[in-house]
Amino acid sequence: MTEGILVLSNGRSFRGRLRGEIRPTQGEVIFHTGITGYQEILTDPSYAGQIVTMTYPHIGNYGINSEDMESKGIHAAGLIVKELSEVTSNWRADQSLEEWLKVHKISVLEGIDTRALVKTIRDQGACPGIIAPVDSSFDLRKLENEARQLPLMEGQNLAKRVSTPEIFHWQNQNAEPRFRVFAYDFGIKYNILKSMARLGIATTVVPYSTPMEEVLEMKPDGVFLSNGPGDPSAVHESIQAVKKLLGKFPIFGICLGHQILSLALGCETYKLKFGHHGANHPVLDYRTEKVEITSQNHGFSVDESSLPPGVRVTHRNLNDQTVEGLEALDYPAYSVQYHPEAAPGPHDAQYLFNRFVEMMAGSNSA
Repeated sequence: MTEGILVLSNGRSFRGRLRGEIRPTQGEVIFHTGITGYQEILTDPSYAGQIVTMTYPHIGNYGINSEDMESKGIHAAGLIVKELSEVTSNWRADQSLEEWLKVHKISVLEGIDTRALVKTIRDQGACPGIIAPVDSSFDLRKLENEARQLPLMEGQNLAKRVSTPEIFHWQNQNAEPRFRVFAYDFGIKYNILKSMARLGIATTVVPYSTPMEEVLEMKPDGVFLSNGPGDPSAVHESIQAVKKLLGKFPIFGICLGHQILSLALGCETYKLKFGHHGANHPVLDYRTEKVEITSQNHGFSVDESSLPPGVRVTHRNLNDQTVEGLEALDYPAYSVQYHPEAAPGPHDAQYLFNRFVEMMAGSNSA
């Protein structure tokens, strides 16, 4: 087994064992507090450019199966775990986690003190890092210098890396659709498309940079802004397109889509210290005064002090009081920072898709 090392740009390093694909990899090092869901996490395009540390110590015991993919492949840059399971025990499993990581050429660093790493990230913030083998060519000073020169997440438009290069369609083939939605793909997850299809929505998924004029030509019942990775303020084309679409169609945004809608409405965004990555974040819905347990993955947030007149907060994170949902008072447009489709995570927030259906039904009858 190959010895491996994680070197952070802040100067900290952690040694362990390198498994999966034995090769160097780099990205922003973050942590995820979920106990399960590693397959959905690694295939979620929102994790592009990131090395994911799982805080739960034992990862991989139920293997990998073809039904739980959230995209065509792995988007995370790498994986860090305390213990990578040697045994796969699940009737749905097609292969082990390590076999799957090798197929997709993804490195996993095992055996480090993940608690110490998480404390470092919480205290000093998420930062770039490099996973590398400790072999005959190993040079710690060189790796430390390389890590310091890695780019920060701020300013990176990663949506263009993961967005579909061409239009595709998704709908329930066994029923006639009730609504047709135009979805901007900033890194869309399959379970979002499945959630909308179950409600009778036929979705046309388009590249992130699609001009507003093409949306008008297709005359959809609504516009959906998907999740995705990177800095929302760097996705200039999409922000401008959404500005022009306000008031023309009902709009629903999730995660990066929430941030892009917020920017189009005149708000500002900022980088969180270590982000929200987990499946147990409590969020208060002001409309119902109920608390939802939510699945989250984002490193940026909307600055509440920047909200202009005509925009109000609908949901709030109860851990740190950050904005988790917004709605426009002058347009049929709303968004949430978290993932109502879960995968992985609880299903408390599935009602948000029904709200989109109600908004489109109201718009069509007007």
